[in-house]
Amino acid sequence: MLERIFHLSDAHTTVKGELIAALTTFVSLSYILFVNPNILHAAGINKGAAFTVTAVATAVGCFLMGLIANYPIALAPTLGSAAFFTYNVVIGMHINWQTALASVLVASFLFILITILKLREKVVDAIPQDIKYAISAGIGLFIAFIGLQNGKLIVNNSSSLVGLGSFGNPDVWLTLFGLILTVILMAARVPGSIFIGMIVTAIFGMCIGQIPLPHGIISTAPSMAPTFGHAIFHLKDINTPQLFMVVLTFLLVTFFDTAGTLIGMTQQAGMVDKNGKIPRIGKAFLSDSLAMVEGAICGTAPLGTSVESSAGIAMGGRTGLTAVFVGILFLISMIFSPLLAVIPTTVTAPALIIVGVLMANNLKYINWDRFEVAFPAFLVVVGMPLTYSISDGLALGMIAYPITMIASKHHKDVSPMMYALFVIFILFFGITNMK
Repeated sequence: MLERIFHLSDAHTTVKGELIAALTTFVSLSYILFVNPNILHAAGINKGAAFTVTAVATAVGCFLMGLIANYPIALAPTLGSAAFFTYNVVIGMHINWQTALASVLVASFLFILITILKLREKVVDAIPQDIKYAISAGIGLFIAFIGLQNGKLIVNNSSSLVGLGSFGNPDVWLTLFGLILTVILMAARVPGSIFIGMIVTAIFGMCIGQIPLPHGIISTAPSMAPTFGHAIFHLKDINTPQLFMVVLTFLLVTFFDTAGTLIGMTQQAGMVDKNGKIPRIGKAFLSDSLAMVEGAICGTAPLGTSVESSAGIAMGGRTGLTAVFVGILFLISMIFSPLLAVIPTTVTAPALIIVGVLMANNLKYINWDRFEVAFPAFLVVVGMPLTYSISDGLALGMIAYPITMIASKHHKDVSPMMYALFVIFILFFGITNMK
């Protein structure tokens, strides 16, 4: 039966090989169970419910990707989308989290629509590759900046806006311990480095009395009731230009993040044919669109293609059975919710910083020798952390690109879609930043 569904022999793999790959992906990705609830909790969402939602939404997303597209790729809430959801939409725009979830749901429906109409491939082709790389790298810097703040390594400074945290603060030392340990593990190519770093840091924190001991290890998973269905109940709140721009930005940010990662993962798995075409790409796009819908209904920020899937692919994962196994492992993980109490933001901060470093890897692909390309890409990259807003950074680059290309007499290289986005983001600034 498994052979008929996943075509294991055609992919030159076995059930055992897929299980090993799934375990590797799960260990590498499992930190999301603790990091995502911490980010969402800052938006006002119940942390216990967010833990269960993260596990369930990830499991369902993996099942969709595995069974529909037959890809060895996990779908999970992305830190970039979670950061935008919490720090930009809820905290920055003063929008309650229920309405923000409704915005995610609307963006998800639009995702499904443009997938069915096969517009996603066309939009991907329309956006310059350098800008795509800049978006991913910019989100990485933004995530790293949040991690530095959560770990108290970077703090507010009245004279220079930001400054180095005090080494008299025990939280700083706990963060530094976790960061140094995780960096060493990553440099040594230890599988599951981020997860191991978090666990060891939490144990270290308990040993020095900085983190309270958990009341248990295993318990019934917390209820999803505090978040489940709120996205549907608050659809009626999407009735202002500002919220329509939030929907559009969710759509764009998730779109670029998922598309870029999906292309990279399929290339790593050797699934791209000699003509550069990716088989079943439409089904993969449909899978992540459906995953966004179920994630919003459950109560989490948009799901997307997990870069940690590369660890499982490196271990030999080649079919959707890997993704299905990952989903099963996430369902099993729900019984470990008591560990949330020993995973504060100082423990997850190193994970955010490291993930930011990994995402910044895309900087090397930007054509810095062409100023007309480098300038808008630079605005995207630095705009996201400096404005503390993914959408603002994205808008800066999208507005600058047509201007620099026209000035350099390369206007013919600008697609009609980019001119449309130019207008859209000018309106975006007009709606969200006019006082």
